[in-house]
Order: sequence, then C-alpha cells, then structure tokens
Amino acid sequence: MEQPFIPFNKPFLAGQELVHIQQALAHGKLSGNGYFTQHSQQFLQARYGLGRALLTTSGTAALEMAALLLGIQPGDEVIVPSFTFTSTANAFVLRGATIVFADSLPHHPNLDTDQVAALLTPRTRAIVPVHYAGVACDMAPLLALSRAHEQLFIVEDAAQAIEGRYHEQPLGAVGHLAAFSFHETKNIICGEGGMLAINDPAFAARAEILWEKGTNRAAFFRGEVARYQWVDVGSSFLPSELNAAYLWGQLQQLEAIQERRTAQWQRYYEALRPLARQGCFALPFVPDYARHNAHIFYLLCTGLAERDALIRHLGRHQILAVSHYQPLHASPFYRARHDGRPLPHATAHAERLVRLPLYYELSSAEQQQVIAAVQRFYLGPPAR
Repeated sequence: MEQPFIPFNKPFLAGQELVHIQQALAHGKLSGNGYFTQHSQQFLQARYGLGRALLTTSGTAALEMAALLLGIQPGDEVIVPSFTFTSTANAFVLRGATIVFADSLPHHPNLDTDQVAALLTPRTRAIVPVHYAGVACDMAPLLALSRAHEQLFIVEDAAQAIEGRYHEQPLGAVGHLAAFSFHETKNIICGEGGMLAINDPAFAARAEILWEKGTNRAAFFRGEVARYQWVDVGSSFLPSELNAAYLWGQLQQLEAIQERRTAQWQRYYEALRPLARQGCFALPFVPDYARHNAHIFYLLCTGLAERDALIRHLGRHQILAVSHYQPLHASPFYRARHDGRPLPHATAHAERLVRLPLYYELSSAEQQQVIAAVQRFYLGPPAR
C-alpha cells in the first residue's frame, strides 16, 4: 500500500479564524488598521513587552520600514549574516546601503557575533542578527557594540522567532527594532503578513507615519491633529483586515499551537538522537542562553552529496524535505559586490542542512513515517 504524501508545510486553521473573517466583513471595514489589526497589535505588544507593534503586509515590509526609520542611504554599511533569506539584506540594499556579510557559527547557522566588531567601520549604521529556526542569536555582544558606537542600531530579523527567548527576554524585544513574519510557513500564520516592533521610542511616531503611506492619518482619526496631511515618505505597509482577522484567530490559540509544535520537535529529536550519536548527522543546537520556539527541525548532514541523496530518498518515500538558504555573499546578485572574504560556515550550512516536515497538523503517525525513512536511509531496510 502506497504511503500518503507528507508535505513540507501545510497552512492550517487553529480556532476561530473563519469566524473572525466573517466578523471583519460585518464590521464593514476590510482595509488596514481596523478592529482586528488593533487587537492583534495590542496582544503582541503586551505579550512580548514591545515598545510599539505595527502589523505589516509581510516580514519583508517590516524590514523595509526599519531601513526607512534608520534613514539608511548610499554609503552606509549594514552587517548581515550571509546565511539568511534575501529580504534581510534587500531591505537595506533598496535604500542604497552596502551589505557587509558575516559568517555563521560552526555549529549553528546563526551569526557569529564574535566576528562583528572587526567588520565595523565609521560607515556602519546597523547590525541585523537573524534568529534562525527561532533560536536566539547571542545578543549581548551586539548590544555592547551598539552602546559603544553612536548611531549604530540593532534590527532583529525575528521572522522565525515568535515565542523564542534570549535568556528570559522575548525575541523581538531586544534590539531597537525587530521584524516578524506571519507567512504561511511560520508558527503563527495569516497567509502573508508581518509585524514591526519598535522598541526605541525615538522611532515610534515616525513609524506610524511611514506605515500610513507618509501621512498623519492615524493621528487624525484619533483626533490628535486637525488635518489629514502628507508629512513624510512612506508606503502602504498595512495588511488587510482579512489577514488581521485570520491572525487574531491564530493568536488566540498561540499556546496550543506552540505546545503541539514543541511536542513534534521533541519527538524528532529523541527519535533521531541515536543516529546523531553515531555521527550520521548533527541535530539542531540550542545554546544555554536560548529558548527555541520549535519553528524548524533540521539535520546537518556530513556534506552536500549526502544531503541531496537524503532529500531524494525521502521524496521516494512520499516525504517532501527541503534544503534552506544559499549564502547571500555568493549569490548571483551580490557576489560581485561582496568584499571577497570567505565565509566557510555559512557555505557549509547551506550545503549540509535539510529541513524535515514540521507543521501544526502533522500527525504522530506521519511523523513516524518521516523518522522511519531517515532511519532507513542511514541504516538500511529493517531486518525481516
């Protein structure tokens, strides 16, 4: 009997998402900054201790808002890990910045913060740590650099990091600014969506203006100004109320979603630990200062050929597993602009990493199918 196909990811309903969408229709407002936008922002702001939270159309849009708020312009430099999604760098490239890529840790795809001080120049305006797989980047060294250098800001790329912690501090509440994603592949979803966290009060008032297409519209509707005017640059960063309504349904089930994902992550870890002990691959590393959010479960194979063979093997067993980022410093777009430094750990992670299926509706039986297929790849078929 043929095994059922197991996708890498599957969008899901966790509670009252469709009810809230109907309510948004009944409220008669589908454009942004309505009832569900405001409820979601208040919830996220309170839960994570954020200075201000603004929903956006995507995590990419949140990063682009951050670049605007920092006033990034040609000649400025921004330090970014090479092992990340294009949006982390592209948001600053759009403002004319030069990207200075940093390498990963040897045992984890996160930024090697010990390298960053040597990359600073008088033109460095921002450092953008990425909390890969919801595991905190080591923030203390970066915050120390920011305090020691005037006008050097920390922008957390927390796209994957909701519910993650650095020590006991929620990710996204550590840097001056932070970008989250609610893309359908994330823990909490609304199809496409994101959030900008503004933790430095100096940016709060202007962030709302950029968010509202460069106008003081939000302040006008609160009765704080007499006229609705164009007062700054900006764009249409607000999500639809339909997206916010779906998101609100997810946020109401946040703890149940996280409990389920954590159990799935742990099931993989315990079942595959014997193979890791035999040296077949490395399991995800979580440092003592981090509490992860079960966003990604990955294996680090011994090399590119093995990684690709494992993905093909899983595909033959009706399982879609995927690789992840290609290092941006070697990308077709940026390699001619890169300063030529080798970044061996980012390259190695790109060649070794394979992500296993992990999503809310993944059953224990389906997960066991994935585990058995990985075991068969390394150990051969079970004895009869």
